Parts: sequence; structure tokens; C-alpha cells
Amino acid sequence: MAERVLMKGNEALAEAAIRAGCRHFFGYPITPQTELAAYMSKKMPKIGGTYLQAESEVAAINMVLGAAAAGVRAMTSSSSPGISLKTEGISYIAGSDLPCLIVNVERGGPGLGGIQPAQSDYWQATRALGHGDFHVLVFAPSSIQELVDMVFRAFELAEKYRMPSMILSDGLMGQMMEPVSFPEVEVHTYDKPWAACGHQNKRTHNVVNSLYLKPDQLEKIVRERFARYETVKAEEQRAEEYLCDDAEYIVMAFGASSRISKSAVDIARSKGIKAGLLRPVMLWPFPEKYVRKYVGQAKGFLSVEMNMGQMVDDIRLAVEGRVPVEFYGRTGGMIPTPAEVAEKLSAMAGGVK
Repeated sequence: MAERVLMKGNEALAEAAIRAGCRHFFGYPITPQTELAAYMSKKMPKIGGTYLQAESEVAAINMVLGAAAAGVRAMTSSSSPGISLKTEGISYIAGSDLPCLIVNVERGGPGLGGIQPAQSDYWQATRALGHGDFHVLVFAPSSIQELVDMVFRAFELAEKYRMPSMILSDGLMGQMMEPVSFPEVEVHTYDKPWAACGHQNKRTHNVVNSLYLKPDQLEKIVRERFARYETVKAEEQRAEEYLCDDAEYIVMAFGASSRISKSAVDIARSKGIKAGLLRPVMLWPFPEKYVRKYVGQAKGFLSVEMNMGQMVDDIRLAVEGRVPVEFYGRTGGMIPTPAEVAEKLSAMAGGVK
């Protein structure tokens, strides 16, 4: 059995990326993710890797584009305002069909906001992580161990589908410490015949590009990409179900909010309210098939988020108006408590019997 060690979330993520074969990290410091970059700065030179603190977030993401185009595992990390600066480069990466890992350790916003944890970048991650028609794979860990495991999965799926992966962490997940073990598995990588890494006169030149001046050609490329996205939707939806089998009220929450919501479900159960937790493990593709599984039995859904209501829109789309969907959230860096969520569940159930 692998040894368990106590680690901070940001540092555990960095170590997992190294063990997953990442040897190229490009970033820029911003709270609350700076420990991740600092860990990489110490470790990468010792293993023959590249750590480069770029002059800006814009430069960092374009360095990721170049490294990914050469076929190596590359990543960057930042926090909310920094991710906003990277979005142009992320669009170029998606438009070039390149795999990479992007980490967002979310903080409160908008603007500079604050350095406390938040989940207000859900729309950005799942809807608008750059201009144009594209998606990225979005992972939402709820523990440090899951965060570690997701790094391996995020790199693998990025290469499988030739698209960027994002791990949507937050200030709470990044700064908290938990015991973790690192998988003792052979890292799975995919062949990259498309990579611009030298051809030794054995093949034609590979050109990595996202510019198509003929509209019919661009439409063809985008449609082919979206056909691949449909495969992702069919095969990669992931969610955790907790006490959902007989649940009349389904709480949906991701990341740090799901830890709070799980305790709230236990409180509600102790009061005779049949509550359950449906936790999206991936935010894109959104686990709509899991939601629809419970639409017939649920009297209502409750979205719990550290924002003013963002994932709740996807729940309502999946429910298609067949049962009520309510929202409870805190924002600005405030974290909901289990008691607050349990009180909302009680109100939905008509009060404690």
C-alpha cells in the first residue's frame, strides 16, 4: 500500500503532476495558488524539467501552447484574475487541438475581489474559457486525494481527446492539508503523430495552427471538433451519489461546497428528511444523465455553491422543468455552513416534522 503523507492541496497537485509525467511548467504568482508554482520551481530543475516564471499570465499560457505543440506534457496554474488573462491563449490551444493542464485555484471576485475561496468561475470554466466555439474538460475535486488522482486523469483525457483539461480548485482546497497517497501506476500516454517535434526527414512537416481563413474550412474543423465533444459527453460524465437511492431532495454541489453539503445531508436525515447528495466530479461534461436518473423520484433539487448561482443553470437545463430547482449560496469568500444548508433543505421539505 502506498505511503500516505500530509500535504497542502497546492503542493500535492504539483507533486502529482510531476509523477504524471509533466516536465514543463509555466506560470506567474498569484494568491492563493502560489505554493503550486513555488513547489514546481524547487522540484523541476532536480528532475530535468523546466520551470519558468513568465513575465505575465499571457506569456505563460502561450509558452504552454508551444510546449504542448511539441508533444510534451505541459501545464500552468493561476487564480481567477490570472485565468482571465490566459483565456486568449487557451482558445488558441483549443483551436490547435492541443492537450495541456490548466489549474484554477479560485478566489473571490469579480475584479481583484479577495483572496478567500470562491466558486464564481464556474461559468467561465464551463461556458467561456476563451473566444470561439470550444470546450475544455473540467474536473472538480472535493478532497486532496481526489485532486491528486484527477491530475493523472486530466492529463490522460486531454491527450485522448486532444483538448485542454482544467482542474477547478479553490482557495480552500489549495490551502488545506490532508493525508494523501500517490498512485503507483504506469503513466499512460497517447501517441502524438501530430506533434511538431522534428521529422528527421521521415514524414511531412506537422503544422500546429488555429488560423483558417477560408470559412468553409474553419466550419469543417469546428464541426469535427464538436463531434469529438459529443463522444466526450457520452463517455466521460462523472458524479458521486451519496444517499440518493430513496432521496426526495437532491443536493448538488461540487468541490469544497460538496464537503459542507454532505454534512448537511446527514443533518437533514437525522431530522427525518430524505436528502441525498449528487456531486459532479466533472463539470464539463456536466453529469446530466445522473440528474435525470433522479428526476422521477425527487421532489426538488438544491444547488449549493460559493457564488450567486451558476451551476444551478445546468441543473435546471438537465431537469427540464419537471421538478423545482432551488439555490443556496454564499459569495465574496464566505463559506456556507452545514447548518445553513440543512435549514434550506428543511424549508424545502415544509419544515421539520
